[in-house]
Amino acid sequence: MSDPAIQDRAAGAIMGAFIGDALGLGPHWYYDLAALRRDYGDWITTYADPKPGRYHSGLKAGQLSQNGVILRLMLRSLIERGSYDEADFCRRMDEEIFPSLNGMPVNGPGGYTQQSIRDAWRKRVQQNLPWGQTGGQADTTEAIARTLALAVRYAFQPQELAAAISSNTRLTQIDDTVVTLTVAYGAVLGLLVQGHKLNRSLSGKLLRLAKAGKLPFHTMAHTDLQPPQEDHPREGGHFVSPDALLTPSYVAAAAVDPDVRIEPAWKVSIVYGMTCAIYHQLPAAYHLTARFPNDFESAVLQAVNGGGENQARAMLTGALVGAQTGLSGIPPRFLDGLDDGETLQEYAMNLALKVDASTTGGES
Repeated sequence: MSDPAIQDRAAGAIMGAFIGDALGLGPHWYYDLAALRRDYGDWITTYADPKPGRYHSGLKAGQLSQNGVILRLMLRSLIERGSYDEADFCRRMDEEIFPSLNGMPVNGPGGYTQQSIRDAWRKRVQQNLPWGQTGGQADTTEAIARTLALAVRYAFQPQELAAAISSNTRLTQIDDTVVTLTVAYGAVLGLLVQGHKLNRSLSGKLLRLAKAGKLPFHTMAHTDLQPPQEDHPREGGHFVSPDALLTPSYVAAAAVDPDVRIEPAWKVSIVYGMTCAIYHQLPAAYHLTARFPNDFESAVLQAVNGGGENQARAMLTGALVGAQTGLSGIPPRFLDGLDDGETLQEYAMNLALKVDASTTGGES
């Protein structure tokens, strides 16, 4: 059983993700920033209705997108089964999500269905393929949106964390780079739930876990980045490079470097990329988390006001910063404004109770 501080951080990560998702529902996917400001004013501060004819049209402020709906499904599975049960998760997708889809983008729970979920639906429903043959090549953060719950559940069990996230990701996304980056994000979130901060030293902690065989990333016997005196073999792991574990601290160092300034902070979307691609989204989320480690509101609002794929940016940032501030550090207005927020908090706290700090494998 985890202690209260760990429970607070674990629940903060889950609620931070839900809040980020809901904040992006209205102003989602405005790549024209002038149009975003025209429709929502100079600064978005809270939940907002989607405009007619846009993504998620017909939904109301504070509701979840389909990413949030599937995250909620994952939470229910984890809570009721006690641990990750892939067959149970897949059954829930078959029974609760896929019957509401028709293969079109603007359809289904949450108002919009991501490409990877549409592809999985076609393979599963139209082609009657088994789970495990349903993944596609989409390069988005779609899998992170649900597997972040696995990162929280297994925060102190990095081997289980990596195995569960990798397996679940491949249900909808099979590109090796996407899987690698998704597992790396989960490993980062796990350390934050433990109580570490996303700073310039975090990547070193991740690399130590990899060298100890607790994260499935190849490492080199020489890690000082100096020219090798001999040809050292790669050590351990499925993923061919540890670079995805290095990125968080590189970004974090830049975020606090007085000579490297992104002002205002929402312009991370312009610097790192406004699109849906995972390699654009993760640096922006890492940057905002490192820059606002104790300020949940600033982090998620800067993520939302950057436009583009701001919903994923806010969801990923919300989980990371929420893990640093804890549920207790999230302003009540964000919790109060969530649709069915009490139930979501109950799920978050129930999962937090299952985070076991007594297991070996965490980073001390």
